[in-house]
Amino acid sequence: MDKVLLHACCATCSGYPIEKLRELGYEPVLYFFNPNIFPPEEFDKRLNELIKYAKKKNVELIIDKQDSANWYNAISGLENEPEKGKRCHRCFEYRLLFTVLKAFQLEYKYFTTTLTVSPHKQSKVIFEIAKELADKYELTFLDIDFKKENGFLKTMQIAKAENFYRQSYCGCEFSIFTNS
Repeated sequence: MDKVLLHACCATCSGYPIEKLRELGYEPVLYFFNPNIFPPEEFDKRLNELIKYAKKKNVELIIDKQDSANWYNAISGLENEPEKGKRCHRCFEYRLLFTVLKAFQLEYKYFTTTLTVSPHKQSKVIFEIAKELADKYELTFLDIDFKKENGFLKTMQIAKAENFYRQSYCGCEFSIFTNS
């Protein structure tokens, strides 16, 4: 099976994408790079849940250095943008760039992201950003809209069965009150 680097924001959003990728004949390798997650306690909760789930599902997990200062620089000037606006687009671009760079470094041909499982995320925007990055680095982005085919429902059922911690906002401090 070909390995695919699966950018993962949390265990909750990873459940169904892991299953779907395996069903499609890929071996997912989770990649946790989310310098947007705030506060540190929230970051730790999400990471710890993902570590436990990766072990349980026998999925390799790569945890990259989380440089929040550079993330804040990347979204600078967009702090007051609404959810699903330019700040979110820049955040996707930032995290997917690091995903592409990691896939390139590891010599994986494929990458994708759990971000598309959320009904709060615009998959079309994520696909456009990821495909542009894929072309630049001569990789293949698997443009799977994980929320389709009841994917969001399935990932929520997995989260409930696993008793995952489930957050009430995207992750960055600017989304804390807009998604709660």
